[in-house]
Amino acid sequence: MKRRSVLLSCLLLLLLGLLVSGCWNRREMNDLAIAVGMGIDKADNGQYEVFVQVVDPSGVSARKPSGDRAPVTLYSAKGSTVFQAIRRMTTITPRKVYFSHLRIFVFGEEMAREGISKPLDFLSRDQELRTDFYLVVAKGTTARDILNFYTPLDKIPANKMYKSLEVSDKTWAPTVGVRLDDLITNMTSYGKDAVLTGILIQGDREAGKKKKNVELIETQALLKYSGIAIFKGDKLMGWMNEVESKGYSNLTDNLQNTYVQIPCKSGGKAGVEVIHSKTKVKAKVTNNRPEINVFIRTEANVADVECEMDTSQQSTLHQLEQAAEQVMISHSTKSLQRAQAVGADIFGFGEAVHRAYPGYWNQHKERWSELFKELPVNIQVDLKIVRTGTIGNSFLHDVKE
Repeated sequence: MKRRSVLLSCLLLLLLGLLVSGCWNRREMNDLAIAVGMGIDKADNGQYEVFVQVVDPSGVSARKPSGDRAPVTLYSAKGSTVFQAIRRMTTITPRKVYFSHLRIFVFGEEMAREGISKPLDFLSRDQELRTDFYLVVAKGTTARDILNFYTPLDKIPANKMYKSLEVSDKTWAPTVGVRLDDLITNMTSYGKDAVLTGILIQGDREAGKKKKNVELIETQALLKYSGIAIFKGDKLMGWMNEVESKGYSNLTDNLQNTYVQIPCKSGGKAGVEVIHSKTKVKAKVTNNRPEINVFIRTEANVADVECEMDTSQQSTLHQLEQAAEQVMISHSTKSLQRAQAVGADIFGFGEAVHRAYPGYWNQHKERWSELFKELPVNIQVDLKIVRTGTIGNSFLHDVKE
């Protein structure tokens, strides 16, 4: 009996210990400033200017929203390192900045052209930071301007940027969502260079900084993803336009869903929606000269027909398939030419050579950038239309004049 009482007492003490103990690094939410967006611009004297977009709980609360306060606050500080700037930020923030909920990271274009590797050391080293946020480049502007912006529909601008890129990456080929681990891997690999999606301000830049921007049905300014930034090492070398960015997705097996527009022989346009695509890259070395063969297999639906075309006829569909294949080859070729002009292998063709010919690669990897500029690349596209929609022949040519 006595032994049983002692055992019960020990179990009770153990349970009480579990109840009163806590995590050593536990933090109360009321003591933290939740950062959802972050950016870096180049400052004077070789310094960085770091910006942190912090959520204001009273500004986004569903129960008691504060109509006079912005949903987020933008803090900034300068430092010779990112870590120093963030610590210096404590002189103006009422709470410690907490980075575990970061959604978007923005490099100013000038900063990106100078080099982004040093700031990335902090992002990869800090234990609070997860790596599931997206990184982008402010196209033609600064990180400050992108983060200091009122966005419609979503009160928190960083969330808007994250969601827009996530949706666009899946449905519109000219954008690509890049996370921290992928960026660092591509920057440090000999066989592949990095890319980031660009974001710009469309409309009145100053209007976007004011709350009135979200009080109108037609907003005066919007944040828009536009083009893909080409990096060589850690430096921004140039931009791909929409067509070239589509070609990049074709060549890198990053094409999930997109729209391919085709000119009709009789005038007007038609288009197909790509619903599935798979890209295979094979390297070949002949007489010590590397060559790349790219095979793209694609399934698509007829999206729209704005010309005289009977899609119920198999011969018509075959012509449409061939035309779409040529458009995709053209997009891919233009993307390749843009990257070769700056010697940045953003497609990972060097990795394909490394896998197939490790001996050749070890001898030539140090000068791959120069070899890539003249690299022959053969592109083949096999596109099959699987659905034509609910109608065959378009009604457009039957419309009364």
